[in-house]
Amino acid sequence: MEETSQMKRGKWWHRWMLTPRELHERGVVGLNMRNARYLLPNNPRRLYRLVDDKLQTKALAEREGLSVPETYAVIRTPRDAARLEQKLSGHEAFVIKPACGSGGKGVLVIDGRDEQGRFIKPSGAALTPDEVRHHVANILAGLFSLSGQRDCAIAEYRVRPSKVLTDISYQGAPDIRIVMLHGYPVMAMLRAATRESDGRANLHQGALGIGIDLATGRTIRAVHHGNPLLIHPDMEVGLIGIQLPQWNKILDIAVTCQEMTGLGYLGVDIMIDETLGPLMIEVNARPGLAIQLANGVGLLRRLEPVVKQHTRHPGFGHAEKIAFSQSHFGA
Repeated sequence: MEETSQMKRGKWWHRWMLTPRELHERGVVGLNMRNARYLLPNNPRRLYRLVDDKLQTKALAEREGLSVPETYAVIRTPRDAARLEQKLSGHEAFVIKPACGSGGKGVLVIDGRDEQGRFIKPSGAALTPDEVRHHVANILAGLFSLSGQRDCAIAEYRVRPSKVLTDISYQGAPDIRIVMLHGYPVMAMLRAATRESDGRANLHQGALGIGIDLATGRTIRAVHHGNPLLIHPDMEVGLIGIQLPQWNKILDIAVTCQEMTGLGYLGVDIMIDETLGPLMIEVNARPGLAIQLANGVGLLRRLEPVVKQHTRHPGFGHAEKIAFSQSHFGA
């Protein structure tokens, strides 16, 4: 009898319903361990504001000489929202996002406009100017913010991803997440959109998580809702063995983000523009743990060696940290 997708999912979950001892043996890090052992000791509360507010993060990055998407407008008030079309009159494509959002919530990507003046999403869906202003109003009201408090909206350059990445992402722009500890890259993944995720690179909404070899920048494993796969479910293209361009520069950006924020444990999100190259998108002080599934490796197997290395060599510099990670954590 042919297996249904539900039966396959059931078998997959059965394989991963491990005992605490088995999880520890595989080096899997859960939320409690992440928070108690890595977040709280290494991320002073006073530094969170530097990354929870994307405007502050972009300002820090620009001072460090990092490339970031150009900011077209900052919408802080209902009056600003009412003048949105005027503020964006010179830009056909753009992204609108909350300054203090989380998990990709509230991000609106616009690819252009049609003859009726409507805004076109990557999926081809059309939004009227009123619908876009309504979305901005929701951002201002704090609907997508971390604390639920009032927020501001950022309109910025819409990244045009490198072709090697658009070839494996359904309509949306894929991004790279690198998890860092003490300035050492410990794990990386590519998040690629699917039809289910509506062009968004958000794993919780159905995007793919694709593990990346830290040593080479090649993709080594892919998962969809935690299930391993080799072919993109919508595009019929292979996902393994793809070489990401400018990988050493991407690692360099990630280490610089740790240095500029002062956070010990963080996630750095980077996109590769076809023309501009790698761009720093944002920094996350509470990076999620699905990156372990994407790589098929528990984070503990990467974090513990870094703790020992940092204790022995607290003065290691930028290049030395990258070299250590590439030599010890290569696939």
